[in-house]
Amino acid sequence: MAQHPFLFLFTIFVALLHLAFSRSLSETTYTLLDVSAALDQAQAVLNFDPETLKPSLDQQQVQQVQQIFANSSSFSLQLHSRDSLYRTSHKDYKSLVLSRLERESARVDSLTTKLQLALTGVKRSDLQPMETELRPEDFSTPIVSGMSQGSGEYFSRVSVGQPAKPFSMVLDTGSDVNWLQCKPCTDCYQQSDPIFDPSSSSSYKPLSCASQQCTSLDNAGCRNDHCLYQVAYGDGSYTVGDLVTETLSFGNSGAVNDVALGCGHENEGLFVGAAGLLGLGGGPLSLTSQIKASSFSYCLVDRDSSKSSTLEFNSVPPGDSVTTALLRNSKLRTFYYVGLTGMSVGGQPLSFPSSQFQMDASGNGGIIVDSGTPITRLQTQAYNSLRDAFVSMTQHLPATSGVALFDTCYDLSSQKSVRVPTVSFQFSDGKSLLLPAKNYLIPVESDGTFCFAFAPTTSSLSIIGTVQQQGTRVSFDLANSRLGFSSNKC
Repeated sequence: MAQHPFLFLFTIFVALLHLAFSRSLSETTYTLLDVSAALDQAQAVLNFDPETLKPSLDQQQVQQVQQIFANSSSFSLQLHSRDSLYRTSHKDYKSLVLSRLERESARVDSLTTKLQLALTGVKRSDLQPMETELRPEDFSTPIVSGMSQGSGEYFSRVSVGQPAKPFSMVLDTGSDVNWLQCKPCTDCYQQSDPIFDPSSSSSYKPLSCASQQCTSLDNAGCRNDHCLYQVAYGDGSYTVGDLVTETLSFGNSGAVNDVALGCGHENEGLFVGAAGLLGLGGGPLSLTSQIKASSFSYCLVDRDSSKSSTLEFNSVPPGDSVTTALLRNSKLRTFYYVGLTGMSVGGQPLSFPSSQFQMDASGNGGIIVDSGTPITRLQTQAYNSLRDAFVSMTQHLPATSGVALFDTCYDLSSQKSVRVPTVSFQFSDGKSLLLPAKNYLIPVESDGTFCFAFAPTTSSLSIIGTVQQQGTRVSFDLANSRLGFSSNKC
């Protein structure tokens, strides 16, 4: 008996609908990791010559475009990964990864210690005036901050002084005090640029001990009515010197006068050639606060890449941004907290309380977005749930032993590409951000060992790290307290 035409067409329609649904489900459940491309890039970083891409600023060009910041609505800077600043001394990729993870652990310790000092109410002590040479021990209660063991992962070129001279500066959303090494040096580490000479700049101005900028410091001293600063780090590294104001020039975008920064005469630590640090935190001395930026954004290129992206101020966020609440801690204005409610693996929400990422009334808990911590750190319960869900969907991949802080690793040496479950963040507004596979399954050895790039923390503070942010423009809308993520906007 012949099949009715309508029934035949209906059968075809149902089959196509089922195929489309299955394909859609498959796309949200699994994604593709390009193993070969990741290993090629890992090998390339060992041979990268920073001199071929070292950014520079033409002095005459800088002078021609200098202007008062208020007359410019927006400006941008080139943004480079840490390993494009200097030639690595590591002979193999695993030793490079292990050194990164060592810095990462010091960075996490520094951020959590800084928060605990703020929550316990530790205040800056009144210090006796210092009439002798600067000494770190003359300052009390060291404040732990952003560049422990040189852990700043990205940097940009900023010109300082008049006439303007360019310097490589680490960018740090977990820090407020801007600083650079200055002559004369009692003790300065090696940097890739000539050390800044205050006597060569007509815009250099020491700040008095009674100045608003000096009283805003967490750790201040005074000598001959000149304000002294110190920023100390978890590993014993530090920078000590005079708090001053200077003119900063931002490439072709213009200049801003009287920015408070530390002129460090005594500096120790593994700062990997950078001249200093630009604090992008939320405190009063940060660059963003001093220039009264209504917003800023960055897009972090892969840390094994020699490419660059941009750091932008007062620019409009991409229209396709996944946005959520930008939260602040009343006890510590530096950090940028995000309204994260959960995570998904393979399209399925994880089963743990959303309170895992919430900040309580005392300032404990919550999750921050940080430009200096490579690996996302989650409270143990949340991490275990995430890892177990990922492992349950990667039974088809050959497991291997863990590496350093990573407990979930795979041997992909015989693979060119593999299917891996999707991973996404769920935000308080009901929106989600799907991560690229290369942002959570990363090579740790050039022989093909890949590890799941999340880690647990015993601290109440969780951190979204730079590996998970790679390739995504992260927009901090300070005026409206919104945080946005837009993929592929580098």
